[in-house]
Amino acid sequence: MSHDMLDMTNSASNNNHDKHESHPLVIHGCDDVWTFSKRDRSQEVYLSNNNRTAHFHPNWSKGTAGIRGTRILNNGRYFWELKVSRRVFGTSMMFGIGTKAARLHVNSFTNLLGEDKNGWGLSHKGLIWHNGVAKQFCNRFKENEATKIGILFDGIAGTLTYYKDELCLGVAFRGLNEVREPLYPVVCSTAAKTEMILCNTKRDFANLQDRCRAAIMKLVRTKDRLEMLKLPSRITDYLAESICETPDTILNNYPNYYDCYMV
Repeated sequence: MSHDMLDMTNSASNNNHDKHESHPLVIHGCDDVWTFSKRDRSQEVYLSNNNRTAHFHPNWSKGTAGIRGTRILNNGRYFWELKVSRRVFGTSMMFGIGTKAARLHVNSFTNLLGEDKNGWGLSHKGLIWHNGVAKQFCNRFKENEATKIGILFDGIAGTLTYYKDELCLGVAFRGLNEVREPLYPVVCSTAAKTEMILCNTKRDFANLQDRCRAAIMKLVRTKDRLEMLKLPSRITDYLAESICETPDTILNNYPNYYDCYMV
């Protein structure tokens, strides 16, 4: 099945607005370390808090601005939450995923994430968008009221599930396991002075080795303490990967990381 034809699940049969439903990944998964990208963003998005807080249209809004996360999602299970400031209003504030082909800026007020086949998004008006088609999914968010949005990407089952203020809204999209292009977290907004904070990033374990590493690093925690163990360099390097995404690591993957997006 082409990802142009993904099902957008009927919200009437999937939404669970009346109960708290934490996914097992939130409880039993391990911490995942990624941030918003300084490279892949609209120039109307500014970053702070070690690239975990995105500020949209800091003066006034002239269009729609978006930003990608640094995490590639395909083939894994990932959960992340976004704390959204009280400035919830305007044409469209959106949360979801997209490929690198998804636009991150346009000089008009629009539902940017999901405008074409490269994005899958939920807007603050309760609509889910993909391939230019919108469907009602949940209630509109209350304007000028802070909220927290949780997103669960299951690359094995191929689903994208949303949570709002720790309530499960249900599965919004299916068939994502058939998408071959790299998928990334994406947020965007038309509203001036919007703020979104990335928090509580979790992932599933890739294998037993990964699970063992997480158990070890819960006790070790820092690179200084890890180096005191005097383990073979290959083991030390592998364990250190789970501590943080250092600038050097990012620069190896993105050579132009600091070229033109310094805040």
